[in-house]
Amino acid sequence: MIEFYTQIKWVHIIMVLSSGSLFLLRGLLVQAGKPRIAMAAPVRYLSYTIDTTLLTAALMLLTILPGALFANGWLTVKLVLLVVYVVLGTYALKRGRTPRARAISYLAALATFVAMYGIARMHSPLGWILLLR
Repeated sequence: MIEFYTQIKWVHIIMVLSSGSLFLLRGLLVQAGKPRIAMAAPVRYLSYTIDTTLLTAALMLLTILPGALFANGWLTVKLVLLVVYVVLGTYALKRGRTPRARAISYLAALATFVAMYGIARMHSPLGWILLLR
């Protein structure tokens, strides 16, 4: 499967950007007072499809390079932040009890996404901080 590494990596990257863009849009809809549109069945199913493809590509990459998870500190940090991102995202879109809680969760989830993206781009747990040095 190593011969497909580049293609799988690109699918993964495209799905990361698609997932982040869809979350950005859904969060903006919730913040604009239109949660019914953000949580409509077609939008949710698109989100499920993108996230399933993203997870499948990630697991395929992990299968190709099984030692990468523990050999690379950046990948471990990214996976921990992924859990934080998912939890914040659920509070931003539906579990937040007040509009303020949803807004704070939304901004925190977006910041976490940007941090994860920086960690992945820089291949370092420091992510975007490396640019400041």
